[in-house]
Amino acid sequence: MASVDNGAQSETKDQATTSTTAATDPYNVEAAEILASSAQHMPIAQAAPIYEQILSLFPTASKFWKQYAEAHMAVNNDDAIKQIFSRCLLNCLHIPLWRCYIRFIRKVNEKKGADGQDEIRKAFDFMLGYVGADMASGPVWMEYIAFLKSLPAQTAQEESIRMTAIRKTYQKAIITPTHHVEQLWREYENFENSVSRQLAKGLVSEYQPKYNSARAVYREQKKYVDEIDYNMLAVPPTGSFKEEQQWMAWKRFLTFEKGNPQRIDSVSSNKRIIFTYEQCLMYLYHYQDVWYDYATWHAKSGSIDSAIKVFQRALKALPDSDTLKYAYAELEESRGAIQPARKIYESLLGDGVNATALAHIQFIRFLRRNEGVEAARKYFLDARKSPDCSYHVYVAYALIAFCLDKDSKIAHNIFEAGLKRFMHEPVYILEYADFLSRLNDERNIRALFERALSSLPPEESVEVWKRYIQFEQTYGDLASMLKVEQRRKEALSRTGEDGASALESSLQDVVSRYSFMDLWPCSSKDLDHLARQEWLAKNINKKAEKSAVSNGPATLDKIPAGLASNSNVSGKVIYPDTSQTVIYDPRQKLEAGIPPSTTASGFKAASNPLSNPIGLAPNVFDEVLKATPPALISFLANLPIVEGPAPNVDIVLSICLQSDVPVGKTGKSGTAQTPMLSGPATSDLSGSSRSRPVPSGSSFKTRDRQSGKRKDRDRQEEDETATVQSQPLPRDVFRIRQIQKSRAAATTSQTGSVSYGSALSGDLSGSTT
Repeated sequence: MASVDNGAQSETKDQATTSTTAATDPYNVEAAEILASSAQHMPIAQAAPIYEQILSLFPTASKFWKQYAEAHMAVNNDDAIKQIFSRCLLNCLHIPLWRCYIRFIRKVNEKKGADGQDEIRKAFDFMLGYVGADMASGPVWMEYIAFLKSLPAQTAQEESIRMTAIRKTYQKAIITPTHHVEQLWREYENFENSVSRQLAKGLVSEYQPKYNSARAVYREQKKYVDEIDYNMLAVPPTGSFKEEQQWMAWKRFLTFEKGNPQRIDSVSSNKRIIFTYEQCLMYLYHYQDVWYDYATWHAKSGSIDSAIKVFQRALKALPDSDTLKYAYAELEESRGAIQPARKIYESLLGDGVNATALAHIQFIRFLRRNEGVEAARKYFLDARKSPDCSYHVYVAYALIAFCLDKDSKIAHNIFEAGLKRFMHEPVYILEYADFLSRLNDERNIRALFERALSSLPPEESVEVWKRYIQFEQTYGDLASMLKVEQRRKEALSRTGEDGASALESSLQDVVSRYSFMDLWPCSSKDLDHLARQEWLAKNINKKAEKSAVSNGPATLDKIPAGLASNSNVSGKVIYPDTSQTVIYDPRQKLEAGIPPSTTASGFKAASNPLSNPIGLAPNVFDEVLKATPPALISFLANLPIVEGPAPNVDIVLSICLQSDVPVGKTGKSGTAQTPMLSGPATSDLSGSSRSRPVPSGSSFKTRDRQSGKRKDRDRQEEDETATVQSQPLPRDVFRIRQIQKSRAAATTSQTGSVSYGSALSGDLSGSTT
């Protein structure tokens, strides 16, 4: 007895924990599964509130609706069952749920005689009309045919009606791509032959091509359906790998259906597309783009009313989606329904107090388009009194007055009125300056800049100063241009530590002063050089960088690489903090990946499950791992786990070891030592004359022995120490490719197999079998 009490207490604690989790994370799938599982063991009076709670968050979860209905079916609560099915059937086009519905209908009507049989037949027709296109609907077609065959026929007329109904059902089933299409075809042939062999010959030959088409489409369709997880619950997008995979799977499936692969009539094709969209929304219920695609497809197909219904359902599912509201209002406005569109805009505005600036702007534009200038002006006067009215509203309405109403005076007055409230907003100043530039009002532009710069703090005035200088370069003379530049330096020098150096003139000022759009008074190489010098000048007083610069060329890696490259755009390169780098984990199966390891032995253990595709002997493969630099081992061991095409680690290692990459000496312990550097080498595939360190002769010998070893027929490893890599590398890329082709052909003719070789030298290494 005590154990029973303890079990009950434990179950109560689990439920309490699950309820707490659901409160903090309402779309927690695991918590919902636990609650639904616990509700199955409760009386229906206690389980009903739990099911209602779950289904309020997951209204398209057909398995929860099915459990809910079956719980009521267990106590024969027919009224509640009917209510449940009326709430869920049309939004959950899932075969298991609909088969539960048919079981209920048959249970209720089987003992009612002819009237009951008629109700069951209507239920089957209703069901197949909605989910008959599902690939899993084969058993439903079979169940319906079996039901029709079981109907009694007292007269010849009733028998004829029954046979006609069976034939029509078969003919619909065999042209539907389902898992059981082949079995249904065989049954149909047997049925027709049992009725009349002469009639069967003509009907079978007529439907054979349609059946063949359905079977071919089924095989193609199955490739898309197999990628879809029909047990997934609809949750708001989190960006997880699985969600993205499912989104792409549904997109591919929809594209396939829209292509009408079976070449059926447009009505039937549209019906299948609608069915696919409805099924997609069961799992991507919270995805705005899916709802929009569905509504847009209806609109393009000519069914505006259906598109409106989809938008209404979408806003019920996602009431906070302003994007869908704008799209819905756009559809209503495009068909001339101004009042419904206005109601949507008013729903965006709410009570007007907490409305967003964007809602005000879009409503002003809507009024201007449909009700005229006066209506837009009147609303703007009201909107600017709102505490949430930002400078965006002033800019938007001023541009409407200037560009659409052609009234520059009203636009100027609006900008001036806004300047009293938004003098501290640099963006508003710049928009006002742009407006005055269109009017060629240089006197007021200078006055605006002076007023703004006198009130803005230096750290917020950078863009304003920049625009002021651009203005002077366009409208002013040389003296005024130089004067503004000097004032800008003095103002901004107070914001940084290197104020004195900022006041000094530099060649960058001249470059900026005499450039126009994407035209520069110097080459891109010069731009990079100047940017690099500017970076050095700004960091020359910093302790860390002072030591870096004084160490000479060996520390040039601390300078951003983008400044030293010959790029078209000059700018500073910001390096990421690699100490904070984490490995991307797409939440896949751990057993499919390689556990992290930074040692050669660790990597060796991690790569044991991998195959040896290039056919290296085990001892040679171990030597390859020992000779691998620790940095490369760490990189390969920490590669993320991915599905799909991925490079084979063994092949990458073999190619890297055969390439012209400096490799350190290898001691007996197998750990890489510091390589001895010799003089600069100028041999490079690209023909570049840049100097770079190369390994010493001992390093070359070590690498050549490792890359040149192969499993010879006589097991003589010493004969292969002199390889092609001992020869100087050719610079001609075409020459390299010719060497690769000739050696590949020679190796194939001699040994029958070609292994992977160096991508740089064209050397082929590996096994000979």
